[in-house]
Amino acid sequence: MRNIVLGFAVAVPLLFTWKAFGAEGGMDTQSVKYLAYFFAMAIAAFGGTAAQSNAASVALEGIARNPSAADKIQTPMILALALMESLVIFTLISVFLVG
Repeated sequence: MRNIVLGFAVAVPLLFTWKAFGAEGGMDTQSVKYLAYFFAMAIAAFGGTAAQSNAASVALEGIARNPSAADKIQTPMILALALMESLVIFTLISVFLVG
């Protein structure tokens, strides 16, 4: 986790200093906008898949401990997975609408 935070701490200032390195040959604002869209989708996809895998793992562990509770665990798990995936889809839609 520290490496990810350190990576963002180094990468984010570099993205905003592109004008400081000279006006010629630099990235234009359109390129920076698309780069931000890429990072938004990457973060949303990573967060969504991490949360979904954790939710599925915990639910299956609960079913393994108590098989008679499978019906009570499965429905909320599917609902939670659908809501987690909807956040990634909302990010994708917002990227398409803004871009």
